[in-house]
Amino acid sequence: MTTLVDLAPGALRGSYVPLVTPFRHGEVDLATYASLVRRQASAGSAGIVLTGTSGEPSVLTVEERVRLYETAVAAAGARLPVVAATGSQALPETEELTRAAEKAGAAAVLIVTPYYIKPPQRGLVEYFVQIAAVTSLPVLIYHIPGRSAVTLSVAALAEAVRRAPNIVGVKHASADLAWATELLTELGPSFRLFCGLEEMSFPMLALGAAGLMNAAANIAPTPIGQLCQAVADGDLAMARRLHFELFTLNQAVFWDTNPIPVKYLMYRLGLLPSNEHRLPMSPPPPELETRLDALLPQLLPIAGVPA
Repeated sequence: MTTLVDLAPGALRGSYVPLVTPFRHGEVDLATYASLVRRQASAGSAGIVLTGTSGEPSVLTVEERVRLYETAVAAAGARLPVVAATGSQALPETEELTRAAEKAGAAAVLIVTPYYIKPPQRGLVEYFVQIAAVTSLPVLIYHIPGRSAVTLSVAALAEAVRRAPNIVGVKHASADLAWATELLTELGPSFRLFCGLEEMSFPMLALGAAGLMNAAANIAPTPIGQLCQAVADGDLAMARRLHFELFTLNQAVFWDTNPIPVKYLMYRLGLLPSNEHRLPMSPPPPELETRLDALLPQLLPIAGVPA
């Protein structure tokens, strides 16, 4: 079995919330972003993820992503760890962002599989090994075939880990539980498997995932953190109850391209001062707004905001 970098037993476990990126008058709203970080700390989340899919990195400049890293680390302080998503479509940019994240004080980095170009497995191995070499931080790989059009094989991932032991985990945003099972069989339970697909949260935790990186936790951080803890405690009855309690919200995340529904709901719940988007993203159409508005009464209790 591959030897991994030793992590503290509780490190990189639980609910790590992939924060949305708020905009105001065409600019990144750093003040609101800092308030979102503080809310997650108060809600008991285990950590946060910056500029992941829910943070819309493709509509941000490199400089904006770095400012978000710095803002989040300052707002989080010692209260919760920050994982910076630093992947892009190009190796030099990913290396630049990874170095910047470490300088800003991130606790780990998350690297998405390079998208659009559909590289071979051997290229993916070399890519992740080279990025891991530019940082002393723990590295997580972001496996999201539905967005990137790239499937990373377990064999290729294991080869990258063998050559770069600071690759300590993966965010698996897919319903493929066989892939997750093969991964844990190959790399063992200490390898940090995070579920990145809301509807699969409970099944993947029960399988042995270390935690969740779910956009829905922007809205309902406390019950999603409780779901992680219930499975860790072996309380599957509680976990099953939370799974069903969260199920409609987990589905609503994908009623349009993430994070369009999430940001609209956050705006309606008073968590964002505006529902501004950057093209090619756009606000939900009126019929989707109506559908999302109908969820608000059941979301108020789990979102922990005043009615």
